[in-house]
Amino acid sequence: VVKVKDYIKNPKPNGYKSFHMVIEVPISLTNKVENVKVEVQIRTIAMDFWASLEHKIFYKYKNIAPSYIVDDLKGCADIISLLDEKMLQLKEDIENLEKN
Repeated sequence: VVKVKDYIKNPKPNGYKSFHMVIEVPISLTNKVENVKVEVQIRTIAMDFWASLEHKIFYKYKNIAPSYIVDDLKGCADIISLLDEKMLQLKEDIENLEKN
């Protein structure tokens, strides 16, 4: 692991959440092995949906989306965060029930 950015613990101001790692992966070529840097982004399905939609919106508006859309996206990011937390709690509750 070369670099880590934890946007889950420290979300971006727009609400973006994800866990990023830059890692080096050995790639075998014909006559040598070369290390190549790769970025891995870990997200929940909801985080990924939000990030994909946010990217499309800002691409369409050339990085300057109307303020009401920016505000709605931030609100959606907050809802997604609550949903992810609730889903994790449900998963843990089910696992605890199965242990007993």
